[in-house]
Parts: sequence; structure tokens; C-alpha cells
Amino acid sequence: MSKLIFNDIQMKLLEKNPNVDHVSERSISYTSDFKLKAVKENLNGKSPTQIFIEHDFDLKVIGSTKPKECLRRWRKTFKEFGEEGFTTERRGKASTGRPSSTPLSVEANLKKAEARIKYLEAELEFLKKLDELERQAAKKKR
Repeated sequence: MSKLIFNDIQMKLLEKNPNVDHVSERSISYTSDFKLKAVKENLNGKSPTQIFIEHDFDLKVIGSTKPKECLRRWRKTFKEFGEEGFTTERRGKASTGRPSSTPLSVEANLKKAEARIKYLEAELEFLKKLDELERQAAKKKR
């Protein structure tokens, strides 16, 4: 994330650009069309700075290193996922996500409860055995 912090005027200026999807105080989200267009132009020989200037970005506002950083990231995405890399959401694919907020069916609740009971019974049995072994060890020491 950039160390730049955009003020309200800069944010409004950036939001007017058709290649910008969203702007916050600390970040700019670009449209997927712009990202794809920029990568293709870059692969055809245009410099990142030249691409951003031609698409009406003020480098004094976004920073002179921003184009190079963005294009580096976007080229990697393009190389790895192709054009779909800019249109599909990939964050969190490997994570299981938050637990479902939808209520479970009666059968699912019953299954879950039975599994928990089985686990707790096994844990209790283990603790009883451990307690017995500790008592036997204490008797031997006497």
C-alpha cells in the first residue's frame, strides 16, 4: 500500500477519470478494462508512465512510481491468469471463509450434536484412564 494519502480534492479528481473504479484516502482501484488495456499497451512497448499520462492520470497526484508498480503487478496477473485475471475475483479462494450464518437443518444439527457428544465421551474416557494411571504411579512411589 502506498504511503500517499489523498485529500478530498485529489480523490474527486481521480474519481472523474473513467479508468478509476474507486478511490479511498490511501488507494486507487482501477477498472479491469483499463488494467487489461494498460498491460497490452505495455507489452507492445509503451512505458508505464506514458500509458498513465495518455489515460489522463496526473502523476503529481498519484505519484511517479505508481504506474511502474501497477504495471508490474498487472503483468504478473496477466501472465498467470490471462485476461480473466482482471475480471474474476480471486481473493480468498483457498480459505474456508466465515462460518455460514444460515441456520442448519434439524438433521444437520442432530448430526453435529452427536459428533460432539462422541468426542466429549472419548475425551472423558481418556481423562479417566490418565487419572487412574497417575493414581497407580503415586501408589508405587509410597
